[in-house]
Amino acid sequence: MVLERRKFLQLIGGSAAAMGLSHLWLPRIVQAMLENPGNPPVIWFQGQSCTGCSISTLNTVYPDIAKVLTEIISLEFHPSIMASSGEQALKVLDYALENQAGKFVLVVEGAIPTQATGNFNTMGEKDGKPITALDWVTRLGNASKAILNVGTCASFGGIPAGTPNPTGAKAVRDILPKATMINIPGCPPHPDWVIGTIAHVLLYGIPELDKDLRPLVFYKGLIHENCERRADFEAGKLAKDYGEEGCLFELGCKGPMAYCDVSIRGWNNGVNWCNRSGGPCIACTEPTFPDHNGSGLYGLLDKDSILGIPWRKAEADEPKKLVKLT
Repeated sequence: MVLERRKFLQLIGGSAAAMGLSHLWLPRIVQAMLENPGNPPVIWFQGQSCTGCSISTLNTVYPDIAKVLTEIISLEFHPSIMASSGEQALKVLDYALENQAGKFVLVVEGAIPTQATGNFNTMGEKDGKPITALDWVTRLGNASKAILNVGTCASFGGIPAGTPNPTGAKAVRDILPKATMINIPGCPPHPDWVIGTIAHVLLYGIPELDKDLRPLVFYKGLIHENCERRADFEAGKLAKDYGEEGCLFELGCKGPMAYCDVSIRGWNNGVNWCNRSGGPCIACTEPTFPDHNGSGLYGLLDKDSILGIPWRKAEADEPKKLVKLT
């Protein structure tokens, strides 16, 4: 099966995605990958994380994760799902460093602590001393073909790097600023974003990225632009409490500053997403998450944060009226 890059992008970001019907396009992409010879080795390393990014990826439906792991890629190391443990597991990493340099893809989940010489996060020992995540990611990253940072913690620091950040948590790009890498942020990222990015890397190489190294096919548009509550925003119908109808702007929705396609893709095969279920967007795909420059998860955006959106909240004595930005 020949799948041209243009058709790939249409499938992955077009009408099927807009309807949340990832099962329409992923099988065709999977078939193309199956016919692409070779199963590139993948090392999945976990730093400071809740493992939610792994759980999200494992919940991919089309294709099922077993097909991805056994027929499309060769997942050689993943602390949460691999059968081996202890020294036997660490030998996989040593082998990759010694024999697969420049051939394997490193997937990093979680931020990397740097305080206390990195000892807030360790895995394994050498000569009786713990090996830090900082050391592992530095060595594996320098030896890898490319790095995929899955989740906001690995991409931007995320919750571990939030104020006051006692562990000195950093994003992978701050540890290896010159490495070839892709950020796939989200808390957690949608499984389509992870599998779709892997598919593009295997079939065509690094996809087109934005300034924050996110694949534009998934992270190009503002959530606000395609939110089903946008008409309420522009009509001045603003919810004052959770469960009410109307735009969630006054409940701290960060949709006007958040870039990704979740408002058209949805979760669980398009069943739902944050705003549809009544929860305001917390902009978990953005570099400023979770502090958002002091506003926090649910603080109101000021007009400087939503430039490009032609409306703002009126004065307090006219809460339902919206006026144009000056």
